[in-house]
Amino acid sequence: MRRIAIALMACAALGACSLPRGAPLRSEIVTTNAEKNAGIQVVEITRANMPTISRWPATGPSKGYRWLQATGGPQSAVIRPGDQVSLDIWDSDPNSLLTAPNQKVAQMQNITVSSAGEVFVPYVGNVVINGQTPDQAREEIQQEIERISPNAQVQLSFQPGANNAVDLVSGMRNPGPLTLSGRNVTILTALAQGGGVAPNLRNPLVRVIRGGQTYAINADELFSNAAYNIVLRGGDKIFVEEDKRFFTALGATGVEAPVYFERETLTAIEAVARLRGLIDQRADPTGILILRDYPASAVTRDGKHGPTDSQVIFIMDITTADGLFAARSFKVQPGDTVMATESPAIALQTLLGIANGAALLQNRL
Repeated sequence: MRRIAIALMACAALGACSLPRGAPLRSEIVTTNAEKNAGIQVVEITRANMPTISRWPATGPSKGYRWLQATGGPQSAVIRPGDQVSLDIWDSDPNSLLTAPNQKVAQMQNITVSSAGEVFVPYVGNVVINGQTPDQAREEIQQEIERISPNAQVQLSFQPGANNAVDLVSGMRNPGPLTLSGRNVTILTALAQGGGVAPNLRNPLVRVIRGGQTYAINADELFSNAAYNIVLRGGDKIFVEEDKRFFTALGATGVEAPVYFERETLTAIEAVARLRGLIDQRADPTGILILRDYPASAVTRDGKHGPTDSQVIFIMDITTADGLFAARSFKVQPGDTVMATESPAIALQTLLGIANGAALLQNRL
């Protein structure tokens, strides 16, 4: 028993035993890598260097979202290729070229607007009506018909085709095609007609595919800012999905798991708050580390517009006002690892506990 006590005291004195801990110490990660020059850059997050860090390129699977500019338009629909137009041409002239004998009206039903935006009218030819409202198209056709029949009157109706509709693809209660009733149908109107965003989606992201380009915005931002309520165009595809961007939390925090973004940008202070804070008795508030990988193309020699190494450890000290204000500006990127290191006092307390236990054991022998 005396030998056991001596062995325990030796372990406590030399720190040679592997002590159970929930996170590494700051010195174990930062100092070791700095001394070995292991191709890892260590950067303190301070107000002085935040202007430089903010110029470094964004990283992660998504480099931020882009959204369309909201624009208004007339209240009426516009005619596009693929729509169908019906004409009722009234003509009382007994020698009319358009109406049959003893008839006053010629009906031309379901004329499909060609890819060139034209409709064919007998004895008149092709009339371009693409991009016009129904009233404008009626006046255009009326003017063309008056050349052969000055007393004719034209009535026009149209049925929107596939090019004047949008697709509600997924992420809504009632997905499916939606015909645009006018040029001022907005994204919020479309989502409402689709039954709203599905309630089971975590941090939903609204995407629009238009002209081969994809645009996205966080749903909460879309709902809270009228400037984002864009006007839709025929052929737009709309779908809602969960925002898949995340950072990983490790160490002496309330969460050790992937943490998903709830908005487009997330500061270091907000990230710590998302972790339900630090564990008071374990965490080292001077050693909150953010580990980030940069592509080789982002590495620079002077460090002004990019890091000097592809792997960077950012150190955040929230025990000072300077560190706190800097952390409010520092943006966490998707794919980052946020680690709260363990306080050196924990290891010391553990060693002292072992030493005291060994001393008590020796005194009893």
